[in-house]
Amino acid sequence: MTGQLQTVSQAAAAIAAGGRLLVAGDEALLAQLPAGAWIGGTIPYFMTADGGQVTRDLVYVDTLPDLVTDVRVQAYPADRLDGFPRDGFENGFAIVIVPAGSPAHARYAADAADFPGLFDHPVVGWVSGVHLDDLGTVTPKVFAGDGAAVSASGAVVLHAQLPDGVLAGADIVNLFTQGDGAALTFGSTSFEQDKVSVDGVERSFAEYLHEVGHDTKLPLVADYFGTMINVSFQSVPDDDGAVVMYAPIFSAVTYKLATPVGDYVSEFAQHLPTGSVHPAFACNCILNFLYSDLEGKRTGDIVGPVTFGEIAYTLLNQTLVYLTLHE
Repeated sequence: MTGQLQTVSQAAAAIAAGGRLLVAGDEALLAQLPAGAWIGGTIPYFMTADGGQVTRDLVYVDTLPDLVTDVRVQAYPADRLDGFPRDGFENGFAIVIVPAGSPAHARYAADAADFPGLFDHPVVGWVSGVHLDDLGTVTPKVFAGDGAAVSASGAVVLHAQLPDGVLAGADIVNLFTQGDGAALTFGSTSFEQDKVSVDGVERSFAEYLHEVGHDTKLPLVADYFGTMINVSFQSVPDDDGAVVMYAPIFSAVTYKLATPVGDYVSEFAQHLPTGSVHPAFACNCILNFLYSDLEGKRTGDIVGPVTFGEIAYTLLNQTLVYLTLHE
């Protein structure tokens, strides 16, 4: 465990001392930090050693392990985001932060799997957000090593180098599997869908969800060669308007509604890695935080920001992502 909540002064001192950091917190706090080897994103929700916390007064700081020998901090506009994998070290990993609702978020969500070299090195990261009370009035931001280098539209990436004999690994915790219901396919790739093909028959997506009484805490789930990948529901209209998701639904993928879980809180706890796993970085979805009622509850050695989306190579929803280093 390397992360903890700190004051702005403590984080600034760590940066000035040459620390290689990942920082999360309120925009006003991140803007006070000096230039250095760090990237950051806005969010006030955190998993800490003392349990889930919500604060606008402190920043969450992850210090990269000593095994990391060098870092490069770079900002990428959405139209150049596909180039970030090629900028990494020969042996290392990348940590990406994109602002929720931004052009970089949309580009990463739709196209990341096709970025050249994306799967050559471990890639993890998260989608920055805001306090839920500020939705629609405050814009998520990312920072690239300087309080002045702030963006609401682009991405920031920290490329980390590892010595020979040390490897990084990206892993996820996902408590959802595909249910036994109908196969669902869609005619376009989009965050919003008004039509769905249910076992080959086109329907209103919203009408179908109401008809089956679907609990929108349970995501759509796709099976990518045995790995379950979620797409979470943001809103379902009362009429036959568009259903809005937190990630794009892909036209070439078959989805099913997730199998119901007996108790979200206990199921999530049972899926967490064992005490032998000590991540160098981790993040958890805001939906897991809310649905598992994690405020004040510990998640073992899994600490880090609570986010508006997670990245383990591609964009994920309702998933905990963590990075480990292995000698």
